[in-house]
Amino acid sequence: MDEPREAERHRLVGGVLCLDFANTLNGHDRTPHHEYLHDYRDLVLWGRHAGSLSEEEAEVLLGEATRRPAEAEAVYSLGLELRETIFRLFSSMAKGEKANAGDLEHLGAAWRAGQAHVHLAPAAGGFRLGWDDEPCLEHLLRTVSASAVVLLISGALPRVRMCAGVRCDWLFVDTSRNHLRRWCSMDECGNHAKMQRRRERRKPAPT
Repeated sequence: MDEPREAERHRLVGGVLCLDFANTLNGHDRTPHHEYLHDYRDLVLWGRHAGSLSEEEAEVLLGEATRRPAEAEAVYSLGLELRETIFRLFSSMAKGEKANAGDLEHLGAAWRAGQAHVHLAPAAGGFRLGWDDEPCLEHLLRTVSASAVVLLISGALPRVRMCAGVRCDWLFVDTSRNHLRRWCSMDECGNHAKMQRRRERRKPAPT
């Protein structure tokens, strides 16, 4: 059995799909950075891991990618562009800065392109959103762009935060009771910060 790829082990701490997608790169504005998505296959495996794609949908998309490799590579590149747009938008707002107009237009264009193909389909106990051009290699990107638009117009937007970890720029929605969450996760960046504070306190005082 193959070892799970990093895309399938990526920690989902953002609270919403679009922020978890932005977090598939750590170190957007610096080098070295850590990339979790290396090709279209990773894009699909991550979508399945994040719950945006079912097992069946993922298998269909991977099969389509095998048959249409050049298109799959192009969609992968579009996915990375969308990811960086989402990161810039929400990291700016997490810092209290104004959103870039070009990034808003890019996200809006990606969202509108997907919505042109959306339709309602029956599902167990109700309905679901589907695409009239399935199987579509851009399935995940359409869902991610919709998630970002919903977050932008929601009451949760003021609670978008960036991790305070020294070398972490992951984003998350702060759902803590007092809205003072600082870390993407306590078991990673939170504990690292605690250990650093302990080391600082143990340093001998200058003589």
